[in-house]
Amino acid sequence: MTETSPSRWLPAHLRRVFAGLLVAMALAALDQSIVNTALPRMASDLGGLSHLSWVVTAFMLANTVSTPIYGKMSDMFGRRPFLLGAVGLFLIMSMLCGLAQGMGQLIAFRFVQGIGAGGILTLSQTVVSDLVAPRERVRYQGLFSGAFAFSSLAGPLLGGVLTTLLSWRWVFYINLPLGALALALLWTALPPSPPRRRHRVDYAGALLLVIGASALLLLFSLGGSFFAWGSAASCGLGAVALVALAGFLFVETRAAEPIINLALFRIGSFATGILTMSCMGFAMMSAMVFLPLYFQLVLGLNPAQTGAMMLPQVVAMILTSTFGGRWSSEIGRPKIFMVAGIAFEAAGLGLLALLAAVQAGYPAFWLALALLGTGMGIAMPNATAIVQNAVPRDSIGVATSTMSFLRSMGGTLGVAVSGGVMAAGLASGLRELGPQVDVQAVISGGMEAVADLPAATRPAIEEAFRHAITGTFEMGGIVMALACVVALTLRGTQFGEPAAGQ
Repeated sequence: MTETSPSRWLPAHLRRVFAGLLVAMALAALDQSIVNTALPRMASDLGGLSHLSWVVTAFMLANTVSTPIYGKMSDMFGRRPFLLGAVGLFLIMSMLCGLAQGMGQLIAFRFVQGIGAGGILTLSQTVVSDLVAPRERVRYQGLFSGAFAFSSLAGPLLGGVLTTLLSWRWVFYINLPLGALALALLWTALPPSPPRRRHRVDYAGALLLVIGASALLLLFSLGGSFFAWGSAASCGLGAVALVALAGFLFVETRAAEPIINLALFRIGSFATGILTMSCMGFAMMSAMVFLPLYFQLVLGLNPAQTGAMMLPQVVAMILTSTFGGRWSSEIGRPKIFMVAGIAFEAAGLGLLALLAAVQAGYPAFWLALALLGTGMGIAMPNATAIVQNAVPRDSIGVATSTMSFLRSMGGTLGVAVSGGVMAAGLASGLRELGPQVDVQAVISGGMEAVADLPAATRPAIEEAFRHAITGTFEMGGIVMALACVVALTLRGTQFGEPAAGQ
């Protein structure tokens, strides 16, 4: 379902739309990281320390599983009602999270807030494709990648400042004035929805997708920590995910208007773009989770220094996503930029693994992180534009949300698989220290458990962590190298070529 033609828009009108989209995107991205530094204070005030991780897990779960539904519904009924509804829901839940009086309330409100964030993150990128020509999409997608990177950096810092100076509740209250501004801009500037017509909503497909994806995400997120991989809970979640997702595929092949149009995967550039984005999610999330652990446990940096170590990556990503999107738009050959970006990411991860293996000091890691950020900034907006340009105009919402969904699933899988690799390597290294070290306690407790051990055992434990975490960097580099090979198979991705059905 097409929206109002971009050619009818005045530049001032477009500026208001993009300002609202960027503020909304930054808020939703910010909320993925701003909460982390406030978690200990939340547990102190509300109790329920054993359930603390669910404050993050509930948000990410709802965020991920809601994106395909938003994409399809917006294709059918227009972007405006769903984007405005997502922003409004996000703001209401932000206020309720700040007012929560117990851990159960906070987790429930965070879950619903994640549903709003899922709509914001996917529809913000989708609206761009409605308002600008295919050749210009990568320029604006680069701005959104830069906003996402900036929010990732600002989140932990802002969360720490607000929690220290005011209260942890202000990590949610801060959303209200900025969100109100975004809502006002979008309300006045978004194009009207297209005329309503009858649609056949794929309720069965939506339900099966939510059940299957939720079970799979919970299995990847909690397996090996809350329950063992071979436990009854693990097997049960795996069985539910398998049955539900098999049922989902069966339903989608017969639905009149499927939530995820499987026929889109027959389009080569769409399938390749989705696969490379999933690989990026896998490699990036696995690296981002274990890099801080390496800096603190192996290099001995404190949390503030660890945050500063990430600056080269974030600054490089902001710069390259902004200027790289502009250059790609001018040249009109996004494949070149995406392949180059993925190659930079693979080189950055490979260099991280090499530096860890040779026990390099922390300044040497700046180059690797700059390479990583450069690759992410170049590759992500171009991959998004390739996916959007590959499909018919009335399927752009589904295409964008499918990309976001599978990228999130890839990231979750990357954390789970890399965590397994690290745990196996760590267990092997720690067993050599003999019975004086509780291997499982160190694996489960991480930095806190290491801090409680005798000083004499610390060097050997740090060495075990170094070898184990190096394995996660190596895995990420291999995955990105494979993604680079896949990206080289892209054909017909020059801007200006009409997408299928356009």
